[in-house]
Amino acid sequence: MNLYLIRHGESEGNRLGKIQGWSDFPLSEIGKKQALKLGDFFQGIQLDYLYSSDLTRAHDTALAIGSEKDLTVHKWEKVREVNLGPFQGLSREEIYEHFPKVRETSILTSGIAGTESVHELTERCKYVVDQLKRAHKNDHVAIVSHGGFISIFLMYLMIGDNWGEFHRPFQIGNTSISHIELSRSGKPLFHYINRDHHLSMEGMASKKMGLL
Repeated sequence: MNLYLIRHGESEGNRLGKIQGWSDFPLSEIGKKQALKLGDFFQGIQLDYLYSSDLTRAHDTALAIGSEKDLTVHKWEKVREVNLGPFQGLSREEIYEHFPKVRETSILTSGIAGTESVHELTERCKYVVDQLKRAHKNDHVAIVSHGGFISIFLMYLMIGDNWGEFHRPFQIGNTSISHIELSRSGKPLFHYINRDHHLSMEGMASKKMGLL
C-alpha cells in the first residue's frame, strides 16, 4: 500500500492562533489557495481512494484533491485531530497560563482531564492501520488529517504501542504530504515527511506553519 498523509490547509483557527483539536474551523482564504495547489500537485499521482477527517478544514482540503482526481472523499472520524478538551479555542500562551503543567509535557499528550489519552490515541492508530491493511493492501490511498494526529500516527507506525515514551520529532505544515509505503508484513518505508514544495511552485511561502 502507498499511503499519503496530508495535513489540511490553513484554517481560521490557525490564522487566529488558536489550538483547535476537535473544534470545527473552516479554511482561511490562504488555506483555500493551498488546497487548490495541493489538488494540482496530485494530478500526476496515482490515487485509488481518498479519506478525510470529518472536520471541515480537512474535508474541504480533501475535496480539492477529489475534484482533480474524480474521487469521492470518504469522511473518517478516526483520523480526526486529537481531542484537546479544555485547550480548544485557546492560544498556546493561554494554555500555559491556565495549565502550567503543559509547559513540561506536550499539548497533545498532557494527560489533563478532558483531553484524549495516550491509550485512546494508540487504540485509534491501531484501528486505522488495521482497517487500511484489510481494505487497501494493494491500493494507493490518501488521508487528509491534522498535524497532531499525523505526527502521532507516524510515531505509531515506527514504534508501535510505546510511541508515547519517545520524543516526537515531526513538523507537519499546512497541506504538507508524508508518503509511506506499507509492505505486506506491515513494515513501513518512509519515502518523505512534511513535503510542501507544491506551495512554492508559484511563489507562496512554503514554510508557513499553523497551529494544531
